[in-house]
Amino acid sequence: MNFETLKHLSERKSLGEHVFENLKQAIIRGEVVAGTRLVESRIADVLDISRTPVREAIHKLEREGLIEKLPRGGFSVLGLTREEIGETFGIRSVLESYAASLSALNYQDGELLPLEEKISEYEMYLQKKQLEILPKINTEFHDLLYTLSRNPKLNRMINHLRDQIYRFRQILLKDERMARMSNADHRQMVALIRKKDAEGVEQLVREHILRGQAAVLKEFDEQKKDV
Repeated sequence: MNFETLKHLSERKSLGEHVFENLKQAIIRGEVVAGTRLVESRIADVLDISRTPVREAIHKLEREGLIEKLPRGGFSVLGLTREEIGETFGIRSVLESYAASLSALNYQDGELLPLEEKISEYEMYLQKKQLEILPKINTEFHDLLYTLSRNPKLNRMINHLRDQIYRFRQILLKDERMARMSNADHRQMVALIRKKDAEGVEQLVREHILRGQAAVLKEFDEQKKDV
């Protein structure tokens, strides 16, 4: 595991917070895979810092359910569980479809242009087969879409699942076929919102999310068979 990027820490936050945030992002983005053993002393040595901020970061990662303590010492990065996948997608299907319906009702003239630009950007990288950047663009598209709902509380609830959702998008969008289907859905979402078809876009977003759930569960089950 490469901890070099953690060395560039600003002074605006505590060292522990920076170590936590960088480790968390490395886990979410798949740079640190499930099963990786994290040892407090080794991380501190690599970063040339004391163990105290590392210990702070490690315990926060444990509280967030991203790592677990090992009987023999150290911590292990946790993978996704079938239950977690089902719970997260189920909640998403309700929250995000409702947000999309509100967006259809509340958007104002000119506000769909950024969504269309994200679709074009996504398409460009898809054509270049640079699939690794698609989860980021996909996330930005959905953020823009749900902001149009003009419901800050609903958006905070959706953002609470942001990290887990990003892990799922990485699984989904590495498959070019799924990546193309996702972008086609996004185009249709914008078209329905433009027509102020709240019911239509709500149904489409729900189907979009549940299709993703089925694909992630299929991938999960296949990986379990190979273990």
